[in-house]
Amino acid sequence: MVREGLPYFPFPQFIPRRPKMGATLTYHGQSTFLVETGGGRTIYIDPWLQANPVCPEELKSPRKADLICLTHGHGDHTGDIMAVFNENPCPVAGHMDLVRALGRAHEALKDHLTPVGKGGTVDLGGIQLTMTHAIHGSSYGPDGVYAGEPCGLILTFEDGKRIYHAGDTCLFSDMKLIGELWEPDLCFLPIGDRATMGPAHAAIAVSYLNAKRVVPVHHSSLPFLTGKPEDFAAEVAKRSPDTEVITLKPGETVSV
Repeated sequence: MVREGLPYFPFPQFIPRRPKMGATLTYHGQSTFLVETGGGRTIYIDPWLQANPVCPEELKSPRKADLICLTHGHGDHTGDIMAVFNENPCPVAGHMDLVRALGRAHEALKDHLTPVGKGGTVDLGGIQLTMTHAIHGSSYGPDGVYAGEPCGLILTFEDGKRIYHAGDTCLFSDMKLIGELWEPDLCFLPIGDRATMGPAHAAIAVSYLNAKRVVPVHHSSLPFLTGKPEDFAAEVAKRSPDTEVITLKPGETVSV
């Protein structure tokens, strides 16, 4: 049918929207994040909820997740693995020795573990996880069972946007390689000192990574973590004035 020389369509014509891209990350305090990707995936990084003194009450109950990613085995990074897993049995990814320790400790996890070696990448349903170097320790459970080497991680989302979560680490010069190889759009760096690098060394890490945007983590949760976000921001302003420092309070979000 033609109306006034133009085609007539009996139904509205819908222009498909571009899918929402990137990801939104909600900070739970310490190093824990809930990641919601533009492709509809939900990911926990280093879930520590119930005993986390700075995690907001409304975030202490775990969400149903599609993936759990771990940097190392310490309790402030793994304390609520099983609580999250029990909401929805999903892959648990981390260093091969860490997931081996988890499998020994939790029978329910054995068919859901995804081991990844340092420098290795695995595709997890359209999201790529790469484990990177970190310098720290790693043990799991009340007896401190050896859990392999600590790691940082790179997550590449459905549209190619990429984050770098350094885990717990001191400064190391190969962060320059991480920046060169992966060019992360958003970095998460520990600044608390004593257990990890402090603000001054974390600011050097920012320059090594050539970071565009950076979020300080692993601070303000336990008394011995004395590194302050404002000191970190001041150091970054001196060394890397073009880098945006995003200081999140637990419960706040950042997008990439």
